[in-house]
Amino acid sequence: MASFADFHARSLNDRDAFWAEQAQLIDWQTPPQEICDHSNPPFTRWFAGGTTNLCHNAVDRHLKDRADQAALIFVSTETNQEVTYTFRQLHAEVQRVAAMLLELGIKKGDRVLIYMPMIAEAAFAMLACTRIGALHSVVFGGFASGSLASRIDNATPTVVISADAGSRSGKVVPYKPLLDEAITLAKHKPSAVLLVDRGLSAMNLVEGRDHLYGPLRDKHLNTEVPCEWVDATHPSYTLYTSGTTGKPKGVQRDTGGYAVALAASMKHIFQGNPGETYFSTSDIGWVVGHSYIIYGPLIAGMATIMYEGLPTRPDAGVWWNLVEKYKVTVMFSAPTAVRVLKKQDPAFLKKYDLSSLRALFLAGEPLDEPTAEWISEALGVPIIDNYWQTESGWPILTIANGIEKAPSKFGSPGIPMYGYNVKLINENTNEEMTEPGEKGVVVIEGPMPPGFMQTVWQDDKRFVDTYWSSIPGRMVYSTFDWATRDKDGYFFILGRTDDVINVAGHRLGTREIEESISSHPNVAEVAVVGVADQLKGQVAMAFVIIKDPSKVADDAAKLTLEGEIMKVVDSQLGAVARPSRVRFVTALPKTRSGKLLRRAIQAVCEQRDAGDLTTIEDPMALKQIQDMFPPA
Repeated sequence: MASFADFHARSLNDRDAFWAEQAQLIDWQTPPQEICDHSNPPFTRWFAGGTTNLCHNAVDRHLKDRADQAALIFVSTETNQEVTYTFRQLHAEVQRVAAMLLELGIKKGDRVLIYMPMIAEAAFAMLACTRIGALHSVVFGGFASGSLASRIDNATPTVVISADAGSRSGKVVPYKPLLDEAITLAKHKPSAVLLVDRGLSAMNLVEGRDHLYGPLRDKHLNTEVPCEWVDATHPSYTLYTSGTTGKPKGVQRDTGGYAVALAASMKHIFQGNPGETYFSTSDIGWVVGHSYIIYGPLIAGMATIMYEGLPTRPDAGVWWNLVEKYKVTVMFSAPTAVRVLKKQDPAFLKKYDLSSLRALFLAGEPLDEPTAEWISEALGVPIIDNYWQTESGWPILTIANGIEKAPSKFGSPGIPMYGYNVKLINENTNEEMTEPGEKGVVVIEGPMPPGFMQTVWQDDKRFVDTYWSSIPGRMVYSTFDWATRDKDGYFFILGRTDDVINVAGHRLGTREIEESISSHPNVAEVAVVGVADQLKGQVAMAFVIIKDPSKVADDAAKLTLEGEIMKVVDSQLGAVARPSRVRFVTALPKTRSGKLLRRAIQAVCEQRDAGDLTTIEDPMALKQIQDMFPPA
């Protein structure tokens, strides 16, 4: 086994030869004519002249050897459904949807907006789009009408695919009224809407525009639709970054580079083998769902679990039951979900045979050390944090045990992956920081590796202005994240550059303070934000969920615990990092994907408008904080 350091160095220094080898992990109809075209930086064209198809690599190429192996396992604890599709059955369903889209007028290069719950038909729809060379644009199911309308206007889809409703915690969430209102609000009007009727909510169909999935599918039970071979640089999809304000920012992904990047990551990072089962608990509305529910596992010839439901329903053992039942070898989740499970009865983890599981990967937000230690002890398998973005499409920082076994360090997502030339830059001097422990902005020097975004959909200028222009004099991609790096090259993410608190000239990352507070034995979860202060410019404000509510039963108890927490921060980070206040809450405002809405918390503390809250999971969590800051 080669050393990872050598593997990584070769990916940068002998780039074309390195990626030409990785390109052999997928099928090409025409081999690439040029591996990397970086003649127009910061834009990069990968495998130009080569023709391939994402759906072929995910489905068709497996028919020869594993047609009757499980491919897609759909599980819904919301509707009590569990269906396994073999590669042969998945191939048939995808062709049916492709035929339906062709009948509705979709052509190569057209956009199809997918606004669906976590059901098998959503996977069929994504694969059908890439099969015929159309671009899918998945919008998280249940998104509010205004947000959906802005995405319809930006993507200008010919067809929208949706469903009557989704379901969360047993409560039906009707989608059709939200979609109808969004189309009314949008300037662009799709020519057709394809609707899956799950029998959860009544639908009013718009004559001439709306089509039911079932009857249209019945027309195409035996229709064969061949794959459309497209150039490697042909866009495969657009995906809107969460938390965007104003005009939506559509991340545009290519076809060939993305397929190669995913195939390589399944081998080198996730170590998933054909015939095994991969379980990502994400949603197809997010990039993890695109890369590691749909495309990555299927490209690798694995079965992939598509799960609709909560991690605690019907009980906190539901995920572990699936691991045992389907012999899951690789699992991918988020720190938020693990923290939820940490509050449950530990007996649920001991109830099931988890011996098939080789590793648990976590991403989406920084993984705090106490949570990492807890799940590591509970599962007894490597816990591998990883750091990446919608823009990157696959991990930037993690551990590649498929190349060389390396330990995880709790609190760190790991080291830069092959293809990524990651640096830390001092934002004041714009110089590279090389000493261990120095704080800097995480940037990446181009060319970006395969799988990375090509551009912002229909807005090259915004791509350059947003990502490549923040460090004067240096054309580097900014992640907008602060980090330090230790002597072994492991990165520690400290928070967004715009989450940094400037307290009397001292720059403090919110993540550092959160990590410190979370080490108090009675703290379950914490969010720290910077709040404007007349004297110090900003002060840190902490919002804490505690494990034992009896410890804050009255004001005196709250003050005692607040003092204890402040002493912890004093001892670990110094008085400069001590929060001005520690407030106790029963819930923290988060998006449906589990990300803390720090901006909204900060705005409420400063008595400003909290902005776009269409992605908030529980509005009452924010109201609880609002009530602590009544208008002056």
